[in-house]
Amino acid sequence: MIKTYCLTLFKYISGNEFHDMLAFLPRKWDFCTIMNIAVDTGNTYSKVGWFEGDKLIRYQTRLLWPDLIKEIQSNVPDRIIYSSVNASVEELKESLQLNIPIMDLSAETPLPIKKEYKTPQTLGADRIAAAVGANWLYPEKDLVIIDMGTCITYDLVDRLGTFQGGLITPGVKMRFAALHSFTKRLPLFEPVNLPDLIGKSTKEAIESGVMNGVLAEIEGIIDRYRHISPSLCVVICGGDIPFFESSLKPTIFAVPELVLIGLNRILRYNVALQ
Repeated sequence: MIKTYCLTLFKYISGNEFHDMLAFLPRKWDFCTIMNIAVDTGNTYSKVGWFEGDKLIRYQTRLLWPDLIKEIQSNVPDRIIYSSVNASVEELKESLQLNIPIMDLSAETPLPIKKEYKTPQTLGADRIAAAVGANWLYPEKDLVIIDMGTCITYDLVDRLGTFQGGLITPGVKMRFAALHSFTKRLPLFEPVNLPDLIGKSTKEAIESGVMNGVLAEIEGIIDRYRHISPSLCVVICGGDIPFFESSLKPTIFAVPELVLIGLNRILRYNVALQ
C-alpha cells in the first residue's frame, strides 16, 4: 500500500518537490526514496556513486568495465547519469540490460550553471561535472576547481555560476612518462609522496622535479587566479590528490568525489525540468 502510494505520488510530483515532500514522510517510508547512480568512465577505469537525493551513500573508484557492470546490476538504481571519454552510453545500456532511464552527459545537456566557453563541444564532461559540483557545494563564490587526473585542469566558475574556462596541463604520470619517452637514458618512475626538494640521485631528482614541480604549479596558478578574485575559493579533486593533500594550504578544499556529486546534481536538475 505504501509503495503503491509512493509510486503514484511520483507520477505527479518530480524532482526537488518530490524529495522535499519525502522529508516529511515517516521513517518507515524511506524505501520510497529515489536512488540515482552517477558513473564517470575514463580511459581505463570507472568511478560510480550511489545517491539518495543529494546524499552520496557510497562510491567506488578504479573499476574496470566488467566490475562496473556487476556493481550496478547488483544495486539497481531508479536512474543513471553517465559520463565517459571511452565507452558510449549505448554500450552501457547493452551491457546492463536494465529497463531504467540512463542520461548521457553531452554538450547539449541542460546544466544548472552557465558556460562561457568558445568550444563547448570539446569541453570535457568531467570538467563541467566538477564545476557543477563545486558550485553546488560552495554557492555564490568565485571558484577554481583543480582536477588532478590524467591531465591537471584549473577551471574558473564565477560567483554568478558561470563557467569561464581555464587551463589544462600534463598530469603527474604524464610528466614521468614524458621524461622517459623523450630521452634515451632517463628511466620511468612512478608518483611518490612529496620528496625532498634536492634529489641526491637521478631517481630522486626526477621524483622531485615532477612532484615538487606540480606543487609549485598548483600554488603559482592559484596565486595568479587570486589576482582575478582575492576571495577565491579553491576546490581540488582527482586521483592524485593524496600525493599533495598534506602540502596544500588549509584554505584549499579537497573533495575526491566532486565529479560524481556534480553528475548527480545535473541529473536531478534535468529531472526537475521534465
